[in-house]
Amino acid sequence: MIKSLFPTFIYDAPLKTQGLTQLNKELKAEALKIAEIDEEGQAWSKKNYPGGFTSYGSMAQLHLFSTTFELLKKDLDKHVAKFVKHLEMDINPKELQMSSCWVNVMPTSVYHSMHIHPLSVISGTYYVQTPKNCSAIKFEDPRMVGFMASPPRKHNAKPHNQRFHSIEPKAGNVILFESWQRHEVPANESTQERISISFNYDWV
Repeated sequence: MIKSLFPTFIYDAPLKTQGLTQLNKELKAEALKIAEIDEEGQAWSKKNYPGGFTSYGSMAQLHLFSTTFELLKKDLDKHVAKFVKHLEMDINPKELQMSSCWVNVMPTSVYHSMHIHPLSVISGTYYVQTPKNCSAIKFEDPRMVGFMASPPRKHNAKPHNQRFHSIEPKAGNVILFESWQRHEVPANESTQERISISFNYDWV
Protein backbone atom coordinates (compact mmCIF):
# COMPACT_ATOMS: atom_id res chain seq x y z
CA MET A 1 0.00 0.00 0.00
CA ILE A 2 1.26 3.48 -0.89
CA LYS A 3 -0.24 6.43 0.96
CA SER A 4 -0.15 10.08 -0.06
CA LEU A 5 0.86 12.10 3.01
CA PHE A 6 1.42 15.80 3.66
CA PRO A 7 0.04 17.10 0.35
CA THR A 8 0.36 20.73 -0.68
CA PHE A 9 -2.87 22.35 -1.83
CA ILE A 10 -3.21 25.27 -4.25
CA TYR A 11 -6.62 26.86 -4.82
CA ASP A 12 -7.43 28.14 -8.34
CA ALA A 13 -10.90 29.38 -9.30
CA PRO A 14 -12.80 32.19 -11.04
CA LEU A 15 -13.54 35.03 -8.63
CA LYS A 16 -17.22 35.02 -9.63
CA THR A 17 -19.45 34.24 -12.59
CA GLN A 18 -20.61 37.77 -13.49
CA GLY A 19 -19.20 41.28 -13.54
CA LEU A 20 -15.54 40.39 -14.04
CA THR A 21 -15.04 42.51 -17.15
CA GLN A 22 -16.15 45.69 -15.41
CA LEU A 23 -14.30 44.83 -12.20
CA ASN A 24 -11.05 44.21 -14.05
CA LYS A 25 -11.49 47.42 -16.02
CA GLU A 26 -11.81 49.39 -12.77
CA LEU A 27 -8.98 47.54 -11.03
CA LYS A 28 -6.67 48.06 -14.00
CA ALA A 29 -7.40 51.78 -14.08
CA GLU A 30 -6.74 52.11 -10.35
CA ALA A 31 -3.60 49.96 -10.48
CA LEU A 32 -2.08 52.03 -13.29
CA LYS A 33 -3.04 55.27 -11.54
CA ILE A 34 -1.37 54.11 -8.34
CA ALA A 35 1.74 53.15 -10.32
CA GLU A 36 1.74 56.64 -11.82
CA ILE A 37 1.34 58.71 -8.62
CA ASP A 38 2.90 56.54 -5.88
CA GLU A 39 6.39 58.02 -5.69
CA GLU A 40 7.31 56.05 -2.57
CA GLY A 41 6.23 52.86 -4.31
CA GLN A 42 8.21 53.79 -7.41
CA ALA A 43 11.35 54.25 -5.31
CA TRP A 44 10.77 50.97 -3.44
CA SER A 45 10.13 49.11 -6.72
CA LYS A 46 13.25 50.52 -8.34
CA LYS A 47 15.30 48.87 -5.60
CA ASN A 48 13.29 45.70 -4.98
CA TYR A 49 11.28 45.11 -8.18
CA PRO A 50 13.51 46.34 -11.05
CA GLY A 51 11.62 47.32 -14.18
CA GLY A 52 8.19 46.86 -12.64
CA PHE A 53 5.94 48.43 -10.05
CA THR A 54 4.44 47.11 -6.82
CA SER A 55 2.74 49.06 -4.07
CA TYR A 56 3.83 46.43 -1.51
CA GLY A 57 6.34 48.79 0.11
CA SER A 58 4.11 51.85 0.13
CA MET A 59 0.37 51.27 -0.30
CA ALA A 60 -0.31 47.74 0.92
CA GLN A 61 -3.78 48.11 2.46
CA LEU A 62 -5.74 49.15 -0.60
CA HIS A 63 -8.87 47.35 0.65
CA LEU A 64 -9.12 50.02 3.38
CA PHE A 65 -8.88 53.01 1.03
CA SER A 66 -10.58 52.01 -2.22
CA THR A 67 -14.19 50.95 -2.74
CA THR A 68 -13.14 48.82 -5.71
CA PHE A 69 -10.57 46.94 -3.66
CA GLU A 70 -13.03 46.62 -0.77
CA LEU A 71 -15.51 44.91 -3.10
CA LEU A 72 -12.72 42.62 -4.31
CA LYS A 73 -11.97 41.72 -0.69
CA LYS A 74 -15.58 40.70 -0.06
CA ASP A 75 -15.41 38.25 -2.97
CA LEU A 76 -12.00 36.96 -1.87
CA ASP A 77 -13.29 36.34 1.67
CA LYS A 78 -15.65 33.70 0.30
CA HIS A 79 -12.85 31.86 -1.51
CA VAL A 80 -10.57 31.98 1.52
CA ALA A 81 -13.37 30.46 3.64
CA LYS A 82 -13.71 27.58 1.14
CA PHE A 83 -9.96 26.99 1.14
CA VAL A 84 -9.76 27.02 4.94
CA LYS A 85 -12.57 24.44 5.04
CA HIS A 86 -10.70 22.21 2.58
CA LEU A 87 -7.51 22.49 4.64
CA GLU A 88 -9.52 21.54 7.75
CA MET A 89 -7.96 24.32 9.79
CA ASP A 90 -9.35 24.28 13.32
CA ILE A 91 -10.45 27.92 13.22
CA ASN A 92 -13.46 29.94 12.22
CA PRO A 93 -12.76 31.40 8.76
CA LYS A 94 -13.84 34.78 10.17
CA GLU A 95 -10.71 34.66 12.35
CA LEU A 96 -8.70 35.21 9.17
CA GLN A 97 -8.75 38.83 8.05
CA MET A 98 -7.15 40.48 5.04
CA SER A 99 -4.13 42.30 6.45
CA SER A 100 -2.55 43.55 3.24
CA CYS A 101 -3.49 44.07 -0.40
CA TRP A 102 -1.30 45.62 -3.09
CA VAL A 103 -0.94 45.96 -6.87
CA ASN A 104 1.74 44.48 -9.12
CA VAL A 105 2.49 45.72 -12.64
CA MET A 106 4.98 43.57 -14.56
CA PRO A 107 6.16 44.85 -17.95
CA THR A 108 8.20 42.70 -20.33
CA SER A 109 11.16 40.83 -18.75
CA VAL A 110 10.23 41.73 -15.16
CA TYR A 111 10.28 38.84 -12.68
CA HIS A 112 9.71 38.18 -8.98
CA SER A 113 12.20 35.81 -7.33
CA MET A 114 11.35 32.90 -5.02
CA HIS A 115 9.82 34.01 -1.71
CA ILE A 116 7.24 33.33 1.00
CA HIS A 117 4.81 35.61 2.88
CA PRO A 118 6.04 35.49 6.50
CA LEU A 119 3.62 35.59 9.47
CA SER A 120 0.48 35.29 7.35
CA VAL A 121 -1.79 32.23 7.01
CA ILE A 122 -3.31 32.40 3.53
CA SER A 123 -1.84 34.40 0.65
CA GLY A 124 -2.88 34.76 -2.93
CA THR A 125 -3.21 36.71 -6.13
CA TYR A 126 -6.12 37.95 -8.19
CA TYR A 127 -5.35 38.39 -11.89
CA VAL A 128 -6.50 41.56 -13.63
CA GLN A 129 -4.62 41.39 -16.95
CA THR A 130 -2.84 38.30 -18.23
CA PRO A 131 -1.70 38.72 -21.84
CA LYS A 132 -0.51 35.74 -23.88
CA ASN A 133 2.95 34.51 -22.85
CA CYS A 134 2.91 36.38 -19.56
CA SER A 135 4.49 34.68 -16.56
CA ALA A 136 3.01 31.71 -14.74
CA ILE A 137 3.20 31.48 -10.96
CA LYS A 138 5.70 28.76 -10.04
CA PHE A 139 5.47 26.80 -6.77
CA GLU A 140 8.33 24.90 -5.13
CA ASP A 141 8.03 21.59 -3.29
CA PRO A 142 8.22 22.63 0.40
CA ARG A 143 10.35 19.57 1.19
CA MET A 144 13.14 20.81 -1.08
CA VAL A 145 15.61 21.34 1.80
CA GLY A 146 15.41 17.63 2.63
CA PHE A 147 16.25 16.28 -0.84
CA MET A 148 19.94 15.74 -0.05
CA ALA A 149 20.46 12.64 -2.20
CA SER A 150 17.15 12.34 -4.00
CA PRO A 151 17.40 11.67 -7.78
CA PRO A 152 15.68 14.08 -10.15
CA ARG A 153 12.19 13.29 -11.38
CA LYS A 154 11.35 12.44 -14.99
CA HIS A 155 10.41 15.45 -17.10
CA ASN A 156 6.93 13.98 -17.63
CA ALA A 157 6.40 12.88 -14.01
CA LYS A 158 2.94 13.41 -12.55
CA PRO A 159 2.42 16.85 -10.93
CA HIS A 160 2.49 15.46 -7.38
CA ASN A 161 5.97 13.98 -8.03
CA GLN A 162 7.49 17.12 -9.55
CA ARG A 163 9.81 19.48 -7.64
CA PHE A 164 8.10 22.53 -9.12
CA HIS A 165 4.67 23.21 -10.52
CA SER A 166 3.55 26.23 -12.55
CA ILE A 167 0.02 27.55 -12.99
CA GLU A 168 -0.79 29.80 -15.92
CA PRO A 169 -2.61 32.90 -14.68
CA LYS A 170 -6.03 33.75 -16.07
CA ALA A 171 -7.65 37.17 -15.80
CA GLY A 172 -10.61 36.90 -13.43
CA ASN A 173 -9.16 34.00 -11.46
CA VAL A 174 -7.87 33.90 -7.92
CA ILE A 175 -5.06 31.64 -6.71
CA LEU A 176 -4.69 30.91 -2.97
CA PHE A 177 -1.97 29.07 -1.07
CA GLU A 178 -0.67 28.76 2.46
CA SER A 179 1.71 31.61 3.14
CA TRP A 180 4.71 29.38 3.91
CA GLN A 181 4.59 28.03 0.33
CA ARG A 182 7.62 29.25 -1.64
CA HIS A 183 6.79 30.62 -5.07
CA GLU A 184 8.09 32.88 -7.79
CA VAL A 185 7.00 34.63 -10.97
CA PRO A 186 9.48 34.11 -13.84
CA ALA A 187 10.18 36.85 -16.37
CA ASN A 188 7.18 38.16 -18.29
CA GLU A 189 7.69 37.13 -21.92
CA SER A 190 4.71 39.10 -23.18
CA THR A 191 4.98 42.52 -24.80
CA GLN A 192 2.12 43.69 -22.56
CA GLU A 193 1.92 44.32 -18.83
CA ARG A 194 0.88 41.56 -16.48
CA ILE A 195 -1.32 43.17 -13.79
CA SER A 196 -2.32 41.47 -10.56
CA ILE A 197 -3.50 42.14 -7.01
CA SER A 198 -1.72 40.23 -4.23
CA PHE A 199 -2.91 39.89 -0.64
CA ASN A 200 -2.40 38.24 2.74
CA TYR A 201 -4.84 36.97 5.36
CA ASP A 202 -3.67 36.89 8.98
CA TRP A 203 -5.02 35.02 12.01
CA VAL A 204 -6.53 37.60 14.37
